[in-house]
Amino acid sequence: MSPKPLLRPADEQALTSSTMALNIALKTAFSIALGIALCSSSVWAQVTSSEAEWKETPAAAPPAFELKRLIPFDVTVGSALKWGIDPQTISIAADGTVRYVVVAQSSGGVVNAMYEAIRCATEEFKTFARYNKDSGWTVVADPQWSIMRTAANSRHAYTLARQGVCTGAAPASSVGDIVQSFKQPEAVR
Repeated sequence: MSPKPLLRPADEQALTSSTMALNIALKTAFSIALGIALCSSSVWAQVTSSEAEWKETPAAAPPAFELKRLIPFDVTVGSALKWGIDPQTISIAADGTVRYVVVAQSSGGVVNAMYEAIRCATEEFKTFARYNKDSGWTVVADPQWSIMRTAANSRHAYTLARQGVCTGAAPASSVGDIVQSFKQPEAVR
């Protein structure tokens, strides 16, 4: 007695067709995944190469600020501190960072100011110098870029970036646009 075949010819042909369809689907999926990976790596290479080419413009001395020129902005609802930015201290540096003096005033009248920069492309900020009434400006010895969303004491910088210093990953197109965004925040959003 001869052994019975496991598959009938029609079943064998259907299985071969299914296997071929599966092979084609897998090859297509692999090709798509490979294409995405290659595109991603070239985009990543462009991002990292442009990042490697970025050169920070040296910080100038902190600009003079005046309390009467401050444009107020809210950092945290119900905060005891009143925040403001002096529009005459805002500049867009050649490296694409936005530099400014921001002031925090307590309800008791204590004034602290920071000369800072925001780098919109990387969502980072840096403090170059701090000011208080008794000692004036004190330059930070080795200022470092910190990510706005995770750094301690960065809520004000994050608010500035979102309210008008940055347009996506780029600085606003002009200092005038930044000032306008703080004078009329409802018009920007």
